[in-house]
Amino acid sequence: MLDFVYFPVSAVLWCWHRLLAVPLGPADGLAWLLAVVALVVTVRALLVVPALRQARSQAVLRSLRPQLDKIRAQHPGDQRAQAEKTRALHRDHGVRLFGGFVPMIAQALVLLGLFHVLRSFDRTGAYAVGPFASTDAPLPPAVNSATPNYLLGVREVNAFLDARVFGAPLSATLTGAGEVFVSVAALAIPLVLITALATHLTARLTPPATDATSAILRRLSLWVFPVGALVSGAILPVAVLTYFATNAVWTCGQQYLIRRKLDAEAAAAAALSAARAKAAAPRPGVKPTRRRR
Repeated sequence: MLDFVYFPVSAVLWCWHRLLAVPLGPADGLAWLLAVVALVVTVRALLVVPALRQARSQAVLRSLRPQLDKIRAQHPGDQRAQAEKTRALHRDHGVRLFGGFVPMIAQALVLLGLFHVLRSFDRTGAYAVGPFASTDAPLPPAVNSATPNYLLGVREVNAFLDARVFGAPLSATLTGAGEVFVSVAALAIPLVLITALATHLTARLTPPATDATSAILRRLSLWVFPVGALVSGAILPVAVLTYFATNAVWTCGQQYLIRRKLDAEAAAAAALSAARAKAAAPRPGVKPTRRRR
């Protein structure tokens, strides 16, 4: 159903793996993990402009809050009038409320696509339980290793299955690690800690909420989402945890840089407004001149 997502994701992953396999080798686990990191960076870099546009729109909304409160005070109980005035105010200031959903939807689709592609390397039943369970019938190992993974061919599938990092398979989870538990834990624990910390810091860098829904989401991002990241370390494979950690670190860094940029733009706009007001004001001791009609 989401082949339009799975095929492009697998194509980008294939390109990065082919490039990284030149110095590291096609079955090297580090080459695969770096390919996942590069895939995240590629997608998030393409979404920087929409994210910046969304952040500017949110900043404008925060600046319009006094005017929105005034509209509610002028039309108490009249939801239609409030909605019309609010839409007009948003239109005059170039605010597009639904434009902010584009980056979120794109990221969600890529996350789903990447998880599905990475899971499809190993269809032998390793993910038959849990919240991310597959509805597909498990494949015998011989059939699985001979089945392409969208644009990733049989050669890439076997290279992924043979890849190890510190002795841990990339499709292994803490709950199903078995004899390689220590190796998997050496990778999974740092990754989930990085994800949880970056998620918490991102929430702290988020500007104050302008409504009740945003306030709830901010509180969830501060504590609930980081705890969820810690729990996911037990049920998600190493390759997917690498995605989460990379995405969380990028989000945190992007939030920090965007906030700095918006603060600088606001300071520059305030300084320009003050300079214009000062230039328009009469000098001390000089009588203001009136224009002749």
